[in-house]
Amino acid sequence: MTTELEQVTFAVPTRDEVSENNQAIFDHMKSAFGVVPNLYATFAYNETALGDYLALQNRKSTLTGKEREIINLVVSQVNDCKYCVPAHTMLGKMNGFTDDQILEIRRAQVSFNDKYAALATFVKETAINRGRPSENSIDGFFEAGYSKANLVDVMMVIGDKIISNYLHNITQIPVDWPEVPKI
Repeated sequence: MTTELEQVTFAVPTRDEVSENNQAIFDHMKSAFGVVPNLYATFAYNETALGDYLALQNRKSTLTGKEREIINLVVSQVNDCKYCVPAHTMLGKMNGFTDDQILEIRRAQVSFNDKYAALATFVKETAINRGRPSENSIDGFFEAGYSKANLVDVMMVIGDKIISNYLHNITQIPVDWPEVPKI
């Protein structure tokens, strides 16, 4: 039996196929980055989702850029997102991580920084166990120096990443990032 999803093909919407609001966002992205990444364009199937998603991603946070990329990489790896793992590999490099460090982060087996190790372990357990990490993982997170405010921000980034991972896993729109090693 063929499922409804198997019958649907998702193409990346073009600027002409999206709302006026989304066209303005496309124009801004194109001028700022030279391109509108395919997954962002896919959010534009809905009139407000792209703007809403960007607001979530760009909200003020207690976490550093490196910490956010650790979360993005770990959650994307857990969810086997073929789009987000390469995207965040590139962003991880832009934030100063080496190729080897990125592989460690994706595995949540960080050896180069104890605080990042506690974060990666906590995030992986949270993602795998649907918001129920072990007590040891929670204790390790707080013992590493993270606060309750950090915990809330970690959950916000996990939620952000689940949204984009699931959208790609369903739509399978083309990946416009360089391939990365499988682990």
